[in-house]
Amino acid sequence: MLPRLSRALPQLSRLGSQRGLNHRNDFYAISRQSYAKAAVAPVDTPSEPAVNLDKLFWSKPCSLALPPESPLRIEEPQYGGIKRVLFTLMLFYTKQSKSIRGANVVYKRVLSQADKPAIYEVFNLERTFKTNYALLVLHMWLCLRRLRQEGKEGVELGQYVYETYNHDVELRVSKAGVNLLLSKWMKDLERIFYGNIVAYDAALLPEARQDELPNVIWRNVFSDDGSSRPDEAASRTVQAMARYVRREVSCLSLTDKEAMFTGNFMFTLLKI
Repeated sequence: MLPRLSRALPQLSRLGSQRGLNHRNDFYAISRQSYAKAAVAPVDTPSEPAVNLDKLFWSKPCSLALPPESPLRIEEPQYGGIKRVLFTLMLFYTKQSKSIRGANVVYKRVLSQADKPAIYEVFNLERTFKTNYALLVLHMWLCLRRLRQEGKEGVELGQYVYETYNHDVELRVSKAGVNLLLSKWMKDLERIFYGNIVAYDAALLPEARQDELPNVIWRNVFSDDGSSRPDEAASRTVQAMARYVRREVSCLSLTDKEAMFTGNFMFTLLKI
């Protein structure tokens, strides 16, 4: 039903660079009209940030790979003897099977960060479908961007991660009570997904304006009224998230291939 990520992403990236992202308002319009009002969980009253936002995310970037002794690591099962023979016959050790297992773990890391209560409290966000989806797309982009740095292998794994994500989003939309016109919703969300990641990629280009990333984050994550720039009251929070995003980009670049392909990494912990 959906285009392959490896084919669609380069085409959209070229489109974004050729047109200066003039099409991005279409994605934001879809966002506002189609799902901004849909809450998939009880909406929490936003609280004041419990931390000093101006002091967040200035530390030196470091690898996000989990250390060998971490209890959070997920290792490939090691079988011997007859069990290994049987699992080999069942294609358990093929490259595709390993990639699917790795993609599932990578997506679990994405999901964990986007669903953490701390990320809503630190950035003073309401937990609605719109916000949760925006954070999910943001962290998907971070992972897919890093995987693309590994060339063809990374792009192929990214496709498996994307397919896992897409299946999860369909379940989330169904749980939100959207039983009718599910196909239309999924197409709208797909367009939002690609529009957002093209905008994020463009915001990190060397020639991008200094305020481009905060403005894109504001439109994708925070804005409910379609405004293109954050107001003075929201500026500190948006700037903090922009620093968080830039730091995660740097941290993921320092994270080794093995950790990325097996999902044995964790995004930066958000303290409240």
